[in-house]
Amino acid sequence: MESVNQLGSVGTFQVLKLPLGFIRILEWLFAIFAFATCGGYSGQLRVSVDCQLVKASSNLSIGIDFAYPFRLHQVSFEAPLCEAKRKERLFLIGDYSSSAEFFVTIAVFAFLYALMACVVYIFFQNKYREINRGPFIDFIVTVVFSFMWLVSSSAWAKALSDIKVATDPDEVQELMSACKVMTNKCGSVHGPRWSSLNTSVVFGFLNFVLWAGNIWFVFKETSWHKGGPARYGGAPPAKQAGTFAQQQSYNQGSFDQPGGYSAQGDLEQASEYSPVGGPTSYSNQM
Repeated sequence: MESVNQLGSVGTFQVLKLPLGFIRILEWLFAIFAFATCGGYSGQLRVSVDCQLVKASSNLSIGIDFAYPFRLHQVSFEAPLCEAKRKERLFLIGDYSSSAEFFVTIAVFAFLYALMACVVYIFFQNKYREINRGPFIDFIVTVVFSFMWLVSSSAWAKALSDIKVATDPDEVQELMSACKVMTNKCGSVHGPRWSSLNTSVVFGFLNFVLWAGNIWFVFKETSWHKGGPARYGGAPPAKQAGTFAQQQSYNQGSFDQPGGYSAQGDLEQASEYSPVGGPTSYSNQM
């Protein structure tokens, strides 16, 4: 309990309630889901070959296993030739490791940076706000990760579409010599499950939305945003105060000049004269 109290006294966990810290927590979680659902995937498909002439050569359950990073050209399997119990060794088509590894790499680095940013926000918030380079670096990294999430998610979505085609049981059957013979029967037992990889693509684009949306909240911490009102809203406060003082001294000087306007003197001068055309005395009027 003492260690927890010490952490609470040192760190400012209130920042996690603000959009800046709360979105970083979401980025950290979503990055975990992104690389876990992609990097931990393994799938399997099964096809069958039924040889009509040589039943002993038939294989009704040919299992083909593949996994991350999806170098399908290295995945091999054996299929019967339906000729005197002979078999052929075949390989799947395609290499999609570059897109998959790029996506996972971005997710891992985003996870590490979001974790580091949360630690800085909590335990080094004063230094983060005092040093202008801190918010500036945070802003630049956030923009870069937003762009990289968009690129990697798009590339991975395209690669996943190609992987689905390459591992389609109907496409795999066309690689087998026995399936090209009309007398033999080839079929699909079951195909791979794509729910995990589809989820990884969804989390990839969600991460892009989170990082892109967080650009504004990080930008508000930079000197660019804090200096905006001074540049676009008029002169700085000190300059405005000096201008106001000059105007005030000018007004006082104009009142104190000999030829200046005096309300009291004008009123006294007006009282010495009677209205034009009016009676001067009561006796004259009689």
